[in-house]
Amino acid sequence: MYEGAISLNYLKSIAWLSFLAFFSVLNETVFNVSLPDIAVQFGISPAAANWINTSFMLTFAIGTAVYGKLSDVYGIKKLLLIGLLLYGTGSIVGVVFHVYYPGVLAARFIQGAGISAVPALIMVIVARCIEPNQQGRAFGLIGSMVAFGEAIGPVIGGMITTYLHWSYLFILPILTLITLPFFIQTLPDESISEGKTDVLGAMLLSLGILTFTLFTTMFQWSFLAISILLFIGFTWRIRRAEQPFIEPSLFSRKTFIVGVLTGSILLGTVAGYVAMVPYMMKDVYQMPTSLIGAGILFPGTVSVILFGYLGGICVDRRGNLFTMAIGIGMITVSFLSVALVADRTPWLITCAMILTFGGLSLVKTIISTSVAGSLHSEESGSGMGLLNFACFLAEGMGVAIVGGLLTKPWLAASFLPTVRDAAAFLYSNMMLLFSTAIIIGSIVYFAVYGRLPSTSEQSSTSE
Repeated sequence: MYEGAISLNYLKSIAWLSFLAFFSVLNETVFNVSLPDIAVQFGISPAAANWINTSFMLTFAIGTAVYGKLSDVYGIKKLLLIGLLLYGTGSIVGVVFHVYYPGVLAARFIQGAGISAVPALIMVIVARCIEPNQQGRAFGLIGSMVAFGEAIGPVIGGMITTYLHWSYLFILPILTLITLPFFIQTLPDESISEGKTDVLGAMLLSLGILTFTLFTTMFQWSFLAISILLFIGFTWRIRRAEQPFIEPSLFSRKTFIVGVLTGSILLGTVAGYVAMVPYMMKDVYQMPTSLIGAGILFPGTVSVILFGYLGGICVDRRGNLFTMAIGIGMITVSFLSVALVADRTPWLITCAMILTFGGLSLVKTIISTSVAGSLHSEESGSGMGLLNFACFLAEGMGVAIVGGLLTKPWLAASFLPTVRDAAAFLYSNMMLLFSTAIIIGSIVYFAVYGRLPSTSEQSSTSE
């Protein structure tokens, strides 16, 4: 609800919010192309190097859910300032301790925990502090900055890693601290409400996710056993807490669960593929880091903007199922093309990345629409929050799983006759695994949503 007494100056507000939105997603992609260089410097495996991104994504996903829950209790100003200070602290830790792998890992954990406040709170800030007749433009500009941050991240990462050093990537986020005086001065001091926060539920879920992700990377059964116990404890907790961290009634909705599961599978798979590409370009084509960012990843990430617009038109004219089929088809064709001719030319990978990111933008649109349509109006806030949480989390786990698979020698065997370079065998076989995951995710989606009468009726369907 907009409150006239706390309205900010429009242009300044949008400028600073867009600035934060840009950096909130930049750190998701800026380290991608640097992971092979980091692995070489520390003498670690891809499984360990990929934790540089996984650690950030895990705390980012968990933090997004936690900040959203806390905002109604503690207010947005205090939480945003804490988040930005954590983000800056993590960046400074990364600069100071960049010669120690545990220090870099700790820095990324802290960064994710801090900057996750931005996507969780920025929409609340716009709703409360921007005049209603200007909110549409505000959301549009912020969304454009998010897309730009995702696109430019690999380019910036590649250039800095090639011509300076990857550790300089930690300096960029420190720039967000210049927004502190503005938000301290303009955001209102909100009174603390008497609501409760399910801290125990959040801790059980967070630790369960962390130990399960460690299992997918290290394949030690003790981590799996611990994660199962923690998830059981979390299930017990949310059924008994007065204000649970996640509303248990959401899990009784079949269409909601399938939408979240499908989104997690598809987005996690694509995130793992994107994390694999820099290793592939280094091993198969000996490509420099700067060219990987600018020539391979950048065209694909930029295509998200175009295909996102086209996807909206396609949904309006042809519906969810048709658009989803197009998106799935683009990703599958991309993956199978790379699997078949992984060692032919690097520019094929560029074209494949355009198809992958284009298809992903369509898939994201449909998943969001489908999940929203499966919820009643009073469930939309918590339901969509859980979708975002699950997808962020799946991306982090996808990166971790791929890091573990890249160390498995049984994947490096010759399988497809069209691939002749031994260095490409591993990556070709990985693409077959990715294609399988995409097909499984699409089957699950169409098996449930394909039987629904229409998208418009989903919102009234109670499973």
